[in-house]
Parts: sequence; C-alpha cells; structure tokens
Amino acid sequence: MTDDDPRTRSGEIGPAEWLAMNRTGSFDWDLDTGSIDADESGLLVFGVSPDAFDGHPETLVARLDPEERVKLRGVVREAVKSGAASYTAHFPIPQDDGPPHWTHVQARILRSPDGRARRIVGVVRDTTAEVTHFAFVRDLEKRREVQTNIVERTTNALSRAVTVDDVTTALTGPNGLARLGADGLALGLVENGSLNIIALSGESLDVLDGFRNRRLDRRLPLAEAVLSGRPRFASSFPSLGRDFPELAPYLPRLDFRAACYLPLVAQARSLGGMALFYRGRTSFNPDERNLALGLAAIVAQSLQRAMLFDEERELATGLQAAMLPRRIPEITGGQIAVRYHAAWSGRQVGGDWYDVIPLPRSRVGIVVGDVQGHDTHAAAIMGQLRIALRAYAGEGHAPSTVLARASRFLAELDTNRFATCTYAQVDLASGTLRAVRAGHLDPLIRHNDGRVGQPKLRGGLPLGLATVFGDEEFPETRLDLVPGETLVLCTDGLVEQPDSDISSGLAALAGAIASGPPQAEALADHLSDRLWERWGSGDDVALLVLRRSPDPGTPKAPRIHQYIHQADPQGLSDARAAVGQALRDWGMRELADDAELLTGELLVNVLLHTEGGAVLTLEVLPEPVRRVRLSVQDRSSAWPRRRTPGEAATSGRGLLLLDALASRWGVEPRGEGKAVWCEIGPVQVPADAAPGGG
Repeated sequence: MTDDDPRTRSGEIGPAEWLAMNRTGSFDWDLDTGSIDADESGLLVFGVSPDAFDGHPETLVARLDPEERVKLRGVVREAVKSGAASYTAHFPIPQDDGPPHWTHVQARILRSPDGRARRIVGVVRDTTAEVTHFAFVRDLEKRREVQTNIVERTTNALSRAVTVDDVTTALTGPNGLARLGADGLALGLVENGSLNIIALSGESLDVLDGFRNRRLDRRLPLAEAVLSGRPRFASSFPSLGRDFPELAPYLPRLDFRAACYLPLVAQARSLGGMALFYRGRTSFNPDERNLALGLAAIVAQSLQRAMLFDEERELATGLQAAMLPRRIPEITGGQIAVRYHAAWSGRQVGGDWYDVIPLPRSRVGIVVGDVQGHDTHAAAIMGQLRIALRAYAGEGHAPSTVLARASRFLAELDTNRFATCTYAQVDLASGTLRAVRAGHLDPLIRHNDGRVGQPKLRGGLPLGLATVFGDEEFPETRLDLVPGETLVLCTDGLVEQPDSDISSGLAALAGAIASGPPQAEALADHLSDRLWERWGSGDDVALLVLRRSPDPGTPKAPRIHQYIHQADPQGLSDARAAVGQALRDWGMRELADDAELLTGELLVNVLLHTEGGAVLTLEVLPEPVRRVRLSVQDRSSAWPRRRTPGEAATSGRGLLLLDALASRWGVEPRGEGKAVWCEIGPVQVPADAAPGGG
C-alpha cells in the first residue's frame, strides 16, 4: 500500500493497520513430522498470535472460512501428488473487525531423490493493499469508461444534428437521456431577454411547464446559471428550494434527488442553459462535475452550429419565397394547386419555380422550371427568368415564342447558368392545351378512368443553351384535357434519387397520382405525403396540379367524357366498357349493347385514319324526346367518306353500321378538327326510374 491508496487518503486506516497490511513472513513445513515453523511476521499475516501457536498446520489456517481451507488443502495436495516443484495460493483471512485481509502464499516443494515430498518452504504476504488498490483502479477505470461512452455517444448523436429541432430530438428522443447518463433534461435558449425552455424530457418534469418562457432573472436556478456563467450542482432539493423560493412548491413533485444547472456558452456567447436531473445520485465528485461541464460544452457547440444554420436557412428560403408567386389566381373551368419543397442545405437553395399566368381570351399559362445550381445565385436568376417569361406570355405570344425569348433573355444575363422548363397555354373551356418543353420532364395526365399517361412533348434545348448554340426552336405539342382530367407538372427533385433510375421515380409518381383523390388540392397533398421521403433527398421540388372541372351534366341529362390515346387497344376497350356501364347505371340498359358497338366503330375510324387521340363524349339528351348521343372528336379536318365494301373487305362498313343502328348521325367542325356524332333511341324510361339509378 502507498500514500496514494484511497483508504489512506480518506483516513479509514491507521499506522498499525498499515503495517499489518504490508507484512511479509516465511514458513517451513516438515511433511515427515507434520509440523510447521513460521516466523512472527508470517504468523501475524495469518492472524495467529506467536505465543498461542502450537506448530500444527491446522492452527495456522484456523481463521480461514471452511470453504477457503478446503480450497487451500486441495491446492497443496495437488501440487504434492503431481510432482510439482512449487505452488501459489491467494485467499482472504477474516478479521475480528473490518474487512478481510488478503493473503498470498508462494511455496517451494523440496523432494528426496526418489521424488517424495519432504518439506515445503515459502513466504506469505499480506496483499490487502494491492487488492484494494486494484479494486479502486478498476472502479475508477470503469467510471471513466462510462463517462467516455457518454461523451462519445452524445457527440456522435449531435454530430448529425443540423437544425435546432435536430439538437432537441437528439437529446430528448429515443435513448437521448441514456446517452447523457441522466434521468431528466431541461433545455432553454436565451431569446429577447427571456429564457425559453424548448425541451423538457423525463418523468414528472411536466410540473415545470409553467416555467417554459420566463424573463431572464436570478429567481430560478437555470436562469441564475445562465446569467452568472457558473454551473450549480444541487445535491439537496430542500436547500435548492430555500435558495429559490418560487421553485420550492414544485420540488417535492419532482421524482429526482439531484440536479445540475449548466450555462451553455459558445465563443463567449451565452446561448442558454441546460439542466440535468438524477434519481440515484446525491452528490457530484470532481469527475462527474467535469463530465457535466463537458456535455454542456458539446451541446452549446451543436446549438451554435444549428442556430447559424437556421438563420442561414431562413435567409435563403426568404429570398427563394420572394421570387415565387405570392398567390395563385383563381381560374374559371378548373382547379390549380401548387406545392413547393425547399431542400435542407443551408444557403444551398435551388432555382426551381412555378407560375400561373392569366392570358388573353380567358386562357391561362402554366409553367414549372429549374435553374441550374443550388445557391442564392440560382434563386436570383430564377426570379428574373420567371418575371421575364411571365411578361412574354402575358403579351399573348405563342408558347414557342415565349420560350425562345426567355432563352435569349437568360443568355443575355451573362451567366453560365441554364434552365429547364415546361410551359403550356391552356383553354379550359375547350380543353385545348399547347405545350412546349425546354430540356424538362414531360407532364403526366390522369384520365377519368384512373389511368395515368405521360404524353411525349417534342422538346428543345434548355433555356440559355438554346441561344448559345443557335437553336431556339421549341416545337409545340397539342394536348386535350377532357373534363375531369388532371395535368401534373413537376421538377426533377420529385422523381430523382441518388443511385436510382429516374424511370422508377416517374413510375412511383404515376402510381401516386393514380391512387390519389381527384381534386387538385387534395391530390397535391396526397403527392406531398406519399413522396415526402423523396423530397428529403436534398433537391428542391416544384409541383403544379391542374384539373379541368368535370362535366357530369345534370341528373336528367348525365354526361361522361373520356380521352383515348392513339393506338391504345386497352383504352379503346375501356372506353366501350365505360359507355355500356354508364347506360346501365342511368337506367338505359336496352341501349348499352348498341352504344358499345357504335363507340368501337367511331373510335377505330378516328384512331386508324387520323393522327393523335380522340375525345369521346356520351350524354343523354334532355326531354321531351330522350335519346343517347355519342360524339368522337379528333384533330383531323378530313371528313369520313362513305364506301361500298366488297364481300371480302375488312373495312369500310363503319358508316353502314351507323346507318343501321343510329337514328341519325353527322359530322361537325370543331376548331382545328371535327366531331363525328350519332344518336340512338328514343327510349321510354319508367316514371320511377330516374337516370343515375341502376
């Protein structure tokens, strides 16, 4: 034992015991006679008085517990029988008062030439000091290992925290208190002369809810620690109540025995304070105090980093939001919903944008685009480009001209950035949509039967690059939105993920559109919820949803519309089935078969002999004569011609079929195309069977 022994420093043992615990003696055991001779020091190690020792081995070990004596005899017997030259043994010797003394025996076995054991000589040593010191060191190492783990786990958890919310989640979320080695936590930030408690975690701490936002003064321990810059370690809640009378009534309701109140300071700036609460602790030794101060320093550094990020983020998103439209104008004949998600990367904001532009002749322009880059410069360019494109569109230019001028404008900004976008002029009264694309994603259309299509728009180069390379051609593509159909535009942040093909992202988006509700706002919310994980991928997202208002007609004159893609056999089959089912639902079952047949003939004629798709309309003409009217509209100006097919001909019978099944039919011009229509009926509807019932 040395002066560094903890029991010596604390005064638990005196000089006499010190000498006894450091005694070393010797013994000589004659195996032939069975007598053992031990010197005085050796006898004192065994706890035997020299005056009372009779030379018998059993007397020497009489103070040992029975189990220890059996173990010691076994060690000696095994060494003697095995032919070993020596043995060692380590055992405790009980004392009349105080803990047992540990004893270490080292002995050598002396043998005759024939190998028989004759004598055992050895030394006996009191190792209590060594054992005590070893236990102290082991306990100290264990405590320091626990403290090191607390620091490492807390540092690791906070290293991933980006925002202030992330910091509080790391401290109060799953395993948060365990990482801190505490049973409760309160975290407060200094804001405008007040201490705002932003996190309370731990059972019974809800009794402190009334102290969440208080003026920063010395009437509460955490505020006092913040103002003074010094920690307070409270090992007695009653004394804490005497020092802070306002807190005293709440302390008995707290299920804790000790607490420490720590200021949070980073780079000489007081950020707030942190309180840690403990159930099983009633004091704080120097190591525990240093650990608490170290945790406070780690939390303060994380909070400082997070607060700086939040400030930068607020600045960047504020700039970005200022560049986007403040409100979306209401439109006649449809619904528009927009969503914007900003990536979480500090000032690394993007240049994604959307816009809705009122146009002459009751039309509306819609655009979604993305400026290259993720910084405030990209956001600034986005704002300028959005305003320029809006001005060109508002002047009434064709979509191709709008993008050509926008490309020229971006190139003249003398920046290396380019932009992609999709722009469309929409006439919701007719459903006509003229779209142009500059290196951007194609739109998606949700049809009334739930299918989601992705029409391929002819495209040009990205804005800016088109002007640099002298190719400002942006060919238009015409689409038709049937009443009730929905158009979806978005930027690539919604469908792109690292290590994933964009086609899988588009498939996921199409699936989410198909499974969502029909209303524009509800569908935008649905896409936000379903694809939120993709939105957290680090890229901005702009989303625009446009739905043309449905046209169900009236209860007495219901109506359905359907768009059929060219060369889409499944769409043709679905359209025929939809017509038959609608007539059955409207109480006109007897006309369903003829209507399905005529639907197929009209659609096949359009899809085979024209370019583009067709719009099918089925409606019940109102009284006095109730008839069913089928209309198929296409973009071709060529009218159908009546032919006389031969017996072996496989076509040419469509108009003959119209003559046979329809009560009348005709062709009408419709803008750039035409509509072929026919009527079947009239039909007698029972007075108690209103359309819309089965």
